[in-house]
Amino acid sequence: MTKKTEKSTGMSKNILWACLISASNPLIWASPIAQAAPQYSESPHSIVSSGPSYADIADLADEAPIIAHVLIRNSIPLSEKHAGDVPPGYRRLYIEADVMALIRGEGGVSPSVSYLYDAPIDTRGKTAKLKKVQMLLFARQGTRPGDIQLVARDAQIPATAADMEQVKNIVSALVAPDAPPRIIGPGDAFHVSGTIAGEGETQIFLRTENGDPVSLSIIRRPGQEPRWAVALGEIVDEAARPPQSGSLLWYRLACALPPTLPPRSIRALSVPDAEAAQADYRLVMQALGQCDRTRQVR
Repeated sequence: MTKKTEKSTGMSKNILWACLISASNPLIWASPIAQAAPQYSESPHSIVSSGPSYADIADLADEAPIIAHVLIRNSIPLSEKHAGDVPPGYRRLYIEADVMALIRGEGGVSPSVSYLYDAPIDTRGKTAKLKKVQMLLFARQGTRPGDIQLVARDAQIPATAADMEQVKNIVSALVAPDAPPRIIGPGDAFHVSGTIAGEGETQIFLRTENGDPVSLSIIRRPGQEPRWAVALGEIVDEAARPPQSGSLLWYRLACALPPTLPPRSIRALSVPDAEAAQADYRLVMQALGQCDRTRQVR
């Protein structure tokens, strides 16, 4: 058998295996990163041209047990017959890559990996050239050694120096012992009015995925700017401060909380106290600012 024939046979086996993966895993790109997604227009370009935002990368890093810096060695388009259910504006590729660095991944990962990727197509119906391009992958283990599955359709981004640094910082924050938990939404709110007009304090407990306590406190004093803080724990620390924009705690709050308190959070309050709690909550949301997510999440 000639080298050319051997190479062709090996590639055919790879494509066949890719098709089997696709057929057995039709939902491998369905990403449950968040439940409340912002307004988003479904298009091939889920990341803006300036690159992914902090929230975009945090979404992916939070979901991915494997984060790797790779060099793409081979990119093989799958035929429509074998590609499976690919949405309009994309072409499914079978990709082989060499791992240059493992940023996250307990148990390690194979030096060479293979995976399926839905590449956006341009107005000419073409996909960007990926061979010899360095990428950051956000993935989970596949069914065979060396096979991985991207956690979302856009879980492959160019390995720029800025994004590499951002990813490393986010992963460090995610695995830290004091990492803030995932927030589901507001819990019960309480408000106590002061003895003079304009004085009051609101405390809002937040529901978290793992049950760890997180709360917001807002204090108003006459003649002073309102002060608010977030506490990670049962006790509200007097030294607690608002989170820094672009931090993991900021992301947990800004990208998970609704713009106003739901009725269930203030159901036990009198009308004046409920209105005061709503006003204080809006103050917090305005201070946090908009979640800078530019990608669609499911």
